[in-house]
Amino acid sequence: MTVSALTRPGERDRLIVKLGEIDWIFCLTITLIAGAGAVMLFSIAGSSWMPWAAPHLARYVLFFAIMIVLSLIDIRVWFALAYPIYGVGFALLIAVMFVGHHALGAQRWLQAGPITIQPSEIMKIGLVLALARFYHGASGKSAELSWWLIVPALLIVAPVALVAKQPDLGTAILMLLTGAIVVILAGLSWRLIAAGLLGVAVLAPLVISFGLHGYQKQRLTTFLDPENDPSGSGYHILQSKIALGSGGLLGKGYGLGSQSQLNFLPEKQTDFIFATLAEEFGFVGCVSILVLYAAVIFMALRTAYLSHSHFGRLAAAGVTTTFALYVLINGAMVMGLAPVVGVPMPLLSYGGTVMLTVMVGFGLVMAVRVHRYSEVTSGKGSLL
Repeated sequence: MTVSALTRPGERDRLIVKLGEIDWIFCLTITLIAGAGAVMLFSIAGSSWMPWAAPHLARYVLFFAIMIVLSLIDIRVWFALAYPIYGVGFALLIAVMFVGHHALGAQRWLQAGPITIQPSEIMKIGLVLALARFYHGASGKSAELSWWLIVPALLIVAPVALVAKQPDLGTAILMLLTGAIVVILAGLSWRLIAAGLLGVAVLAPLVISFGLHGYQKQRLTTFLDPENDPSGSGYHILQSKIALGSGGLLGKGYGLGSQSQLNFLPEKQTDFIFATLAEEFGFVGCVSILVLYAAVIFMALRTAYLSHSHFGRLAAAGVTTTFALYVLINGAMVMGLAPVVGVPMPLLSYGGTVMLTVMVGFGLVMAVRVHRYSEVTSGKGSLL
């Protein structure tokens, strides 16, 4: 839409109608979460806007604007771009293998001058879109159980394998679970789901023994017994548990968290910001944030339910699944219920890449809501 088109009454009215269709309660809720993140980042920096709180807020304002723009894009455009976005993400993942930037013992980024991108973040959106488009044209019988399942299986496994090789186990697990849940929501047979769970239980010991790097195995053993190496590999989770427990019901008070303020808690601004919140605001603060997360998930799933197109339903549900898994995995990790895999708490943690992915995903969810009555037509469920 051009600037001149916006001046015409008909186009302007349609734009106003679209803006009115956006779920502004949803927007307010995610803003409250991002605002809580800024409050915590301000606290753990010693009551300073730098180096975390101010950039966090600036990024959120920019990404919020991007989300609103994306929500105005017709769902049929998202449908047309589904496979191209997946293809670009996959090509970039392959490029990482050859010309990727090394940092922190991993090769996950592509760098072009001052710009650094993490292709796995693009693939999180691309995978959801590709699966949603594939199943939009597939029959119920094909979705339930047939040889067609080879295609979505390849769509999921190929990028997951590339991400795991970087290595980025947390993102690989997140993508694998998201893809599996989208396939299940599309109508996968419960017999096959049960067989898959049995297969995972059988293969898990082999994968752990032969498929994981040494440090990944150490994370697993640390998760099972963090006290075995309290000053080494178990340090993160033990300090996180101390922060969680010391907050009590109402917390120690804003800016008074000893674990974070005295730098006992590692990665306090990213992976373990939820533990910082627990220490300063206690059980009540944690529950309050989790209620906001639950509200976001509920509203996003309701948007998926209201969509008249199968593509819209699966796309919105897939994005919501990714967001929910972020919350679930990070929460479990911080509480010692899952190994430390480097998954941040979305919108609350500091970091631009994950925030951008989440907000682009929410832009898709809002696009599904705004254009929920759009009819998305397609041929058979194929990659053609």
